[in-house]
Amino acid sequence: MARRPPPPPANESPDEVEARFYEALQRADLERLMSVWADDDEIVCVHPGGLRVVGAAAIRASFEALLARGGLAIVPDQVRRLAWSGGALHHLVERLAVPAEGGGLREAWVIVSNVYVRTPLGWRLAAHHATPGSPQEPPGALDAPSTLH
Repeated sequence: MARRPPPPPANESPDEVEARFYEALQRADLERLMSVWADDDEIVCVHPGGLRVVGAAAIRASFEALLARGGLAIVPDQVRRLAWSGGALHHLVERLAVPAEGGGLREAWVIVSNVYVRTPLGWRLAAHHATPGSPQEPPGALDAPSTLH
């Protein structure tokens, strides 16, 4: 029986928790991946093109299916951060290596928002929302317009 990895240390930053999250995805380490999530019934995950998945059991099942064939070649890139007392938002681009038609690999990009909350056990992931990106590398983040809508 596999031992559960220890949760991230309470003194880790959101950046360090995020690094653990992506390392767990790369290694297909479901236990380590779930250890970075907040212990709250309302945690949420949206996979690219997927439905909203709410709660630890449902999130675990979704990642178990996603990692069934092994680790994912995902590298976080173009990370932008917004922090406030008790919370942090990281919006970034995930760079993925995916199977190409005819064999081999090609790169793809996914646009992501990760939300972290400070809990009594330290920073934990509360939301991971990933949406399909583009087949070409997206440009760096554009400066925000003065009017959003």
